[in-house]
Amino acid sequence: MTPPKKRRHPGLWLLLLLALVASVLATLLVAEARTSRFQSQELSRYAGQLGWSVMPGRSERILFPRHGPFDERLGYTRIPVFQSRLVERDFHIERQARFSPALMEYAARGFYPPYAEKTRAGLSLESCTGETLYAFRHPGHHYPHFDAVPPLVLEMLLFIENRQLLDASAPNANPAVDWPRFARAALSQVTRALEVSDHSAGGSTLATQIEKYRHSPGGRTDTPVEKLRQMVSASVRGYRHGPETLTARQDIALDYLNSVPLAAAPGHGEVHGLTDGLWVWFGADPDETNRLLVPGFSGSDALPRQGLALRQVLALMIAQRRPSWYLRGGREALERLTDSHLRLLASEGVVPVELSEAALAQRLVFRDFQAAPVAHRVPRDKGLQVARTRLAGLLGVSLHELDRLDLRARTTLHPDLQREATDYLHRLADPEFAAEIGLFGERLLAPEKTAEVRYSFTLFERSEEGFRVRVQTDNGGQPFDINEGSKLELGSTAKLRVLATYLEIIAELHDRHAGLPAETLRQIPVDRQDHLSRWVLDRLIAEPGLPLASLLDQAMQRRYSASPHEAFFTGGGRHTFSNFRREDNGRHPTLEEAMRESLNLPFIRLMRDLVNYSIHRDENRRQLLEDDSDPRRLDYLASFADREGRVFLQRFWRKYRALPPEERLEAFIGGLRPDARRLAAVYRYLYPEADPIGFTAFMAERLAGRASFQPSALFERSDPSALTLSDQGHIAGVHPLELWLVGFLQDRPDASYADAEAASREARQEVYGWLLRTRHRNARDVRIRTMLEVEAFLDLHQRWARLGFAFDHLVPSLATAIGSSGDRPAALAELMGIILNDGVRLPTLRIDEVHLAEGTPYETRLLPDDAGTHRVMAPEVAAVLRHSLSQVVEGGTARRLQGSFRLDDDTPLTLGGKTGTGNNRFQTVTRSGQVVHSEARNRTATFVFYLGDDHFGTLTAYVAGSDADRFRFTSALPVQVLKGMEPILRPYLAPGARTQCQPPRDPDMLMANSRKESDSS
Repeated sequence: MTPPKKRRHPGLWLLLLLALVASVLATLLVAEARTSRFQSQELSRYAGQLGWSVMPGRSERILFPRHGPFDERLGYTRIPVFQSRLVERDFHIERQARFSPALMEYAARGFYPPYAEKTRAGLSLESCTGETLYAFRHPGHHYPHFDAVPPLVLEMLLFIENRQLLDASAPNANPAVDWPRFARAALSQVTRALEVSDHSAGGSTLATQIEKYRHSPGGRTDTPVEKLRQMVSASVRGYRHGPETLTARQDIALDYLNSVPLAAAPGHGEVHGLTDGLWVWFGADPDETNRLLVPGFSGSDALPRQGLALRQVLALMIAQRRPSWYLRGGREALERLTDSHLRLLASEGVVPVELSEAALAQRLVFRDFQAAPVAHRVPRDKGLQVARTRLAGLLGVSLHELDRLDLRARTTLHPDLQREATDYLHRLADPEFAAEIGLFGERLLAPEKTAEVRYSFTLFERSEEGFRVRVQTDNGGQPFDINEGSKLELGSTAKLRVLATYLEIIAELHDRHAGLPAETLRQIPVDRQDHLSRWVLDRLIAEPGLPLASLLDQAMQRRYSASPHEAFFTGGGRHTFSNFRREDNGRHPTLEEAMRESLNLPFIRLMRDLVNYSIHRDENRRQLLEDDSDPRRLDYLASFADREGRVFLQRFWRKYRALPPEERLEAFIGGLRPDARRLAAVYRYLYPEADPIGFTAFMAERLAGRASFQPSALFERSDPSALTLSDQGHIAGVHPLELWLVGFLQDRPDASYADAEAASREARQEVYGWLLRTRHRNARDVRIRTMLEVEAFLDLHQRWARLGFAFDHLVPSLATAIGSSGDRPAALAELMGIILNDGVRLPTLRIDEVHLAEGTPYETRLLPDDAGTHRVMAPEVAAVLRHSLSQVVEGGTARRLQGSFRLDDDTPLTLGGKTGTGNNRFQTVTRSGQVVHSEARNRTATFVFYLGDDHFGTLTAYVAGSDADRFRFTSALPVQVLKGMEPILRPYLAPGARTQCQPPRDPDMLMANSRKESDSS
């Protein structure tokens, strides 16, 4: 009988095969974990595709980071906002990084681009010559290279955080994964999930920790996906130089020591890096600490100091796990952990036992931030302060944030000239030097007062791109900048603005009427008070082909009386004015003479002509002063009120829309004269429910003893229920719609313009409708005249603003012609630049290069654009103004400068300028005009000038407070100070001289350097 055949079991063979495959895979995985051969080849190949290049123009292939503490601090996340702000302010993107297609895809998936990241960066400000004016680096201390790290520090770090990181036997090791540690961490998570153990081991390497605190949201690992992102990014970054990673792993250890976050310290901000942590938290000298931890470097008597150094270093390594806790409230816990780590390191042979015992005998002593504050001190150079502040304003960041951006910027300042001018202004406090310069005498100074005067000097250079600030300095030593941060009554400098407006109007009339037949010109209706239009028409009728240049020359020969014996109805009341010298009272000078000698009354009368021109050039406005019985007047006034009301409402909306509520009220009240009746009308309108107590407190604060008033009576007389909006606007001396809008925005701060326009319909009608309700035409005409004067000054303000006037409001009074509306030296200098540049307004440049994230995938370089270039004045007008300003130096109020500036070949330099003196006081007057109290606030004397064809600027002397009462200097003082600067300025004023600073670096060289950096990464 044949025995049965044995049955085969195919499943057994399959199991054996699977076991064999698993064994092979396990062997391969173990080998890969040990050697990293496969991943080193593939990841290095892939990393080689993740490049970028820097090319001209705006990039369409770039993704900026959206989060990450380091990306935020260095400004990378905000580059889109920065470039938008700069483009809005007349910059353009000259060049920008472009991602490779592989890097675009990689970054779009949320991974962090691999490049040589900066552990130390900050703001660099260069002068126009390339000299570094200011450099801030965060952190302030660091290890410059790997060999600078003491071996003991490195060994402690690796023992605590990543023991296999620098294993030379594994040249291709992936620095992002420590396999034994990763396995322990994974096992601990499993046992924790099964509730076998509460212990959870960490699996992060130094490489993944760096990715976390640099780039992860909030510097934390909140999800498994984020952990995976850190590991992938760190792996790719580790292989960016090729399959072998020992150098990359050394860089990781160095970067960690230089950038690990160690909490924020008072007065300093965030602390990063071991060496900066030693200095900030313990007040230790990092260099001394490093020397103490190098074996054999110090003698045996240094053991206690070595022990303290070791303890401080180890404490910071431990504190990085919870830095805010350990370095502030948990210092006792930090001491205990440091002790336990010292014992462990000694038992493992990492730290010599003797050194460990010396460290155990020490205790941490933290810096007392009140007794020894950590404060960054910025040089007190005014030009640097202004440039730094301007740059922060351009980017929309604080100065603290600005210093920590990865940013290089170029200022227009000339360092040598800046230093020489600053030193000169400081020397003026020395009576001997002041005497040598010639500052003593009538309308100048006395020897004992030289140190009390503050001087501010700004020099601009005209270039094709803009007006470049070459010097901005003072001798005050304070952050306050009177050139740009002040509103000063600069006196007669306002006459330059009045004269410019006058000549512009003459040019407009010539453009409108030139070439028309004489018969047509005779038929053009002109109001009898519009003297400017009448004069131009008469000249064109007499000389039909009269060119503009000739008409302007004749306009400068028109005569205006200098008599002070006339009362002017302006600003809602009757006012009189005086000249500086009584002997000028009987004169009838030409405008050229009045400008040259700075006579007041001719310019008061010229301003009246400008106001009348503005009022009467509009036929609709003229009708308000004509036929009072015309039955069509009511319909006209209704349409006029609606149309004109919307025009002015839009102007006021632009003035106030961007201001927060608290600043809005200050801006409005700041444009008022400090008069009790005016302030009362404003307060009662804006706060109709206010009680007498609040009213009295408000009035007392605003008037500050400058005027006496009876609170109860004034409170009753200002009752808004008894006054119309027009009455209140008339009393306050403002356009009623401006008052209405401020009140509307007080109640509805989030309203839109459409809301304001809809809500103001009745107010617009009411503002003009009251004109028909009074029985007396003369009273009606007076009120009309006051309102029209306010509107005329709104028109004049638009003209002044086009020429650089810095403020949102002109005082609606003829006194604006002699400075009552205030000004800024910097704004006057800009007007001078326009005149020097044949009527073309260029942007004022203090920063002419902004270079963000240089050498990174986010690199962006911006330069000034020419979009800010506008013609704002006819070239013929500019030429006449230049000539008139030169006459001020040749024989007028600045004649002490005549012939004082010469070039190196002894050629006279063409000079021109305008002087102005402001004696700013608060005065209390009676109804009859008698001054009963006068209190000095400040005294200013300004000279705005041009020197040759390309340079212009301002020099201001200033005394603040009640001390100004002891001074009698006039604008002769800044003129004499400028004269004394001639030896300093002469070498820089000739064409092609040193102020022609080096241009920005060669773009092709920049591109080559950027490509080289990209290729190397």
